[in-house]
Amino acid sequence: MERLVRFGLVAAGGFAGAALRYAVGLALPGAPSTLVVNVLGSFALGALVTSVADERVRLVLATGLLSSFTTYSTFAVQTTALGPFWGSANVIANYAFGFVAAYLGIRTGAGR
Repeated sequence: MERLVRFGLVAAGGFAGAALRYAVGLALPGAPSTLVVNVLGSFALGALVTSVADERVRLVLATGLLSSFTTYSTFAVQTTALGPFWGSANVIANYAFGFVAAYLGIRTGAGR
């Protein structure tokens, strides 16, 4: 029964994350939306892992919501379509801002 509950928590979070990802894509189409969701997701995950100990909350938010809100596959396809120059700029921006956001999220979640 516990496995079914855990599955449901991940599924509920995944549904919410996918819907939010789609909404951001409607508001800001293309590569900019992917950058925004990946940076926001990196920050949120950093804050979450340092501030939330409850496993069920982590299942809903980290494994469910944030994993479907952020996206690597779309990032890869968009980066390839941008061509060598803008594709490289997109990779640099996603990783640089993502790491900074994760660091700031960790610091925020830890209360520092």
